[in-house]
Amino acid sequence: MKKGALIFEGNEKQVFATDHPDEVIFRYKDVTVAYNNVKRARFIGKGALDNQISAILLDYLNKNGVETHFIRQVGDQEQLCRKIEIIPLQVVVHNRIAGSLAYRLGVPEGFRHANTIVDLRYNNDELDDPLINRDHAVALGLASYRELDEMYNTARKVNDLLKPVFHKAGIELVDMKIEFGRASDTGAIIISDEISPDTCRLWDEATGERMDKDRFRLDLSRVVESYTNVLNRLKKVTE
Repeated sequence: MKKGALIFEGNEKQVFATDHPDEVIFRYKDVTVAYNNVKRARFIGKGALDNQISAILLDYLNKNGVETHFIRQVGDQEQLCRKIEIIPLQVVVHNRIAGSLAYRLGVPEGFRHANTIVDLRYNNDELDDPLINRDHAVALGLASYRELDEMYNTARKVNDLLKPVFHKAGIELVDMKIEFGRASDTGAIIISDEISPDTCRLWDEATGERMDKDRFRLDLSRVVESYTNVLNRLKKVTE
């Protein structure tokens, strides 16, 4: 595998071509953004932490019947991934109501509900990633109803698989954002982005302390320390 030219640069990751047409290299940057790039900062070591945490979780999903873009980790900040056609949607799974959802619904932060809530968002920074429904997604040509069914079912399965893993690590999976794409080699709908403290709300089960990007959003400090704690706990329960 040979690393090629930079083909995409986002706020927090770079994507490089390889000498294989259906494989790319993701490089995690030491940058974090919030509120659609309104708030931005650099934390040395964060890229490596996101890379390692996501590698553990995506590898676990691959081994448990959920296809992801992840192939293997190839460096402290890099992983080899399957090339995908991006589907500009976010499927958000909520085990508790927190963040903007709590504000929209008028309930306390951390509200416990009996069911699992699954939201759909249009991944569009200019529109502030608005909530949309299935009919909107189909009308915009973003996905078919069959593909949306598959994405919803996969998101629920991912939640069912990862909640116990985090629980073993003493961490509550409050919610998570999952992105999907069409694999260039097979056309299959697969998970196409990281799963990490940047895309999940993670609370310490014993103390309720936040261990995710909310530490940056809410100016709680100790971002790298908290991500390191998540990584070390996950290593203990997955190795």
